[in-house]
Amino acid sequence: MRRSLLFGSFIAFLIAISPYLFYLYENFPESKTWETSLFTLEVTNYPDVYSAAWYFVSKFIPLYLLLLWFFTCRHWWYHIILIPIAMYAFQLFHVINDDVEYIDETEIYYLIPIMFVIIPIVYIIRVKLFDKLVHGIDMKKLDQELEELDMEEEHFSK
Repeated sequence: MRRSLLFGSFIAFLIAISPYLFYLYENFPESKTWETSLFTLEVTNYPDVYSAAWYFVSKFIPLYLLLLWFFTCRHWWYHIILIPIAMYAFQLFHVINDDVEYIDETEIYYLIPIMFVIIPIVYIIRVKLFDKLVHGIDMKKLDQELEELDMEEEHFSK
């Protein structure tokens, strides 16, 4: 019980600080180069460091919240959250990648194969749950009956 309360409090804290994390971009300078004692950051594809930081947090924070949701969700459909997670991950990659000229234009094409895998999996889970909960069909018993029928067919065909 105590462990669950601590874990829940930690997740609530991570969600609560998300607006503060989002507005961290306001601390970045409005110049092409940001020099600190630890590093120097120079942006090439953005007007200034401030804009680059805004693009980064506008993709990172939704990804961060979706990942929290995915890892803490207890619903049967939680795998479908992987689709927006993948979308924001591709967008974040394009924000970070210096070679990309346009942002938020081609990510949907990368999502299509992911959607072709995740959507049928979620649908199969839904069908199995629906059959079990609504129709009272036990898939194990059904599989066992099908195996018995196959064995009978093999026996009669010999």
